[in-house]
Amino acid sequence: MPALSSERAGPRREGTSKSSCREHAFYEWCSMRMCCVTVSIVASVFSATCAKRVPEPAGVGSGVPHVSWVIMHGDRDNPDREFACQSEPRGDCVIPASRSDAQVLSDVHVYYHGAGAETKYAGTMQIGFFRGAGESTKNQTNITVRKMESITNQSVTGIVTDAPGEYAVTFELVATVTDTGKSQPIRERVPIAVK
Repeated sequence: MPALSSERAGPRREGTSKSSCREHAFYEWCSMRMCCVTVSIVASVFSATCAKRVPEPAGVGSGVPHVSWVIMHGDRDNPDREFACQSEPRGDCVIPASRSDAQVLSDVHVYYHGAGAETKYAGTMQIGFFRGAGESTKNQTNITVRKMESITNQSVTGIVTDAPGEYAVTFELVATVTDTGKSQPIRERVPIAVK
């Protein structure tokens, strides 16, 4: 760091002393440092506010395996551009239909919550509003949330159908806590309106 002089800072003129130059350099250094700190703080706040929040279901106690989800939509550059809906708080889930001149992509984010001990989730998730939906869009799930983790996630991206109508995302899972062998079925149908 440059040394601080007791001389007053001012514009540099021919014939000024070395201490004036050092003082000027110190103020430039401080100004640059303050700018960097300010940019860092603004970037941190911005990224924190843009981060996705994992939805937590109301009324589910700790130690109970459960699934939550968020559905987004956008384009090829960013299928997460727009929020459509999430498991909690629940609302209508409306997604725009793809058009011949503009495909819509959707990202379905699923969060598998642990039960304290290692928890295994097995079964299927079918996304009915993707183009070509049917048995081909039935995704096999075999996910483990480890004992020291609270959550594991899975994301599936696809092109939204161009046929407006009522569709669904359907979960047919079994969650098993490996320590106890206790299993719990998780079945949920999420209605999706494609408009």
